[in-house]
Amino acid sequence: MSASARAIRPTGRTRPRLPPDDTNPARMTGAPASPFEANRSYLTRLAYRMLGSLSDAEDVVQDAWLRWHGAAPEAIANPRAWLGRVVTRLCLDLMKSARRKRETYVGAWLPEPLIEAIGGAPSADEAIDVPYALQLALERLSPLERAAFLLHDVFDLPFSEIADTLGRSEATCRQLVSRARRHAREEDGPRHPLSPDEARRYAQAFFQAAHSTDATILKSMLAHDAILRADGGGKVNSVLNPILGSDKIGRFFEGIGRHVEREGRSTTRYEFVMINGLPGYVSLERGETVQATAFDIRDGRVTAVYIIRNPDKLGHVRRLLEAA
Repeated sequence: MSASARAIRPTGRTRPRLPPDDTNPARMTGAPASPFEANRSYLTRLAYRMLGSLSDAEDVVQDAWLRWHGAAPEAIANPRAWLGRVVTRLCLDLMKSARRKRETYVGAWLPEPLIEAIGGAPSADEAIDVPYALQLALERLSPLERAAFLLHDVFDLPFSEIADTLGRSEATCRQLVSRARRHAREEDGPRHPLSPDEARRYAQAFFQAAHSTDATILKSMLAHDAILRADGGGKVNSVLNPILGSDKIGRFFEGIGRHVEREGRSTTRYEFVMINGLPGYVSLERGETVQATAFDIRDGRVTAVYIIRNPDKLGHVRRLLEAA
């Protein structure tokens, strides 16, 4: 994978899609981008952070595009604010049904992974990665708390605009943000950003330790109170409940290593990547199951491991591995 690679995103949707950026007539001719195209990255980032699914985020942005062209866009004084309101409200509607589905979800739910080459992250304006700790903290907020927090603390919107978007008073929006901060900031504490070389070293070392039959090295990488969460969605084998502590996590990977050794089916396809801003790897485990593994690093130790195995979330990862 080249260092200049952009985020690997799901493709192949059945509904009509917006033209990709590189075929946008405005880009090809040098003409100014339309107000919608100028705000596309912002809208996608907003929708993904609210929904935790890039495929759903792209569908929401598509719906916003249809509404934009049906609303006499030339008469809209502030396109960014108008589009942001549309996307936020569409997300709030979708989140109601998504929350009901999560109540019956098998095992832990993790966001759809965003994959980037190590050292090849997009610009700050295009980046839509959300560390899993923060995304999981956002999942525990009410839809209104989540929207208010993201609009204010992440996208720097004034409370007057947030109130207009959510149909609430400014005072209520301030309360929503205050409550959301207490949950989100507690869960997503400060972390030291890793250089590309550091991220690659951690990814390689963790991969080797996780595929060993000796848990000693892996345990030395883990914080004592580390946690492992895995998302199989009931579609493939996966742990249903979080695994707590370095000893239990070490024994878990050791057991898998011994089972694979007995079967003689090793992991032959893998790539070291960044997953939602965290180091990790994507792999074809035992020759059949696609997996994305990310881990959070704090003070030189792995404090959290996130394993995504639900095939509904990994079609883009399978294509990456098959092309490698």
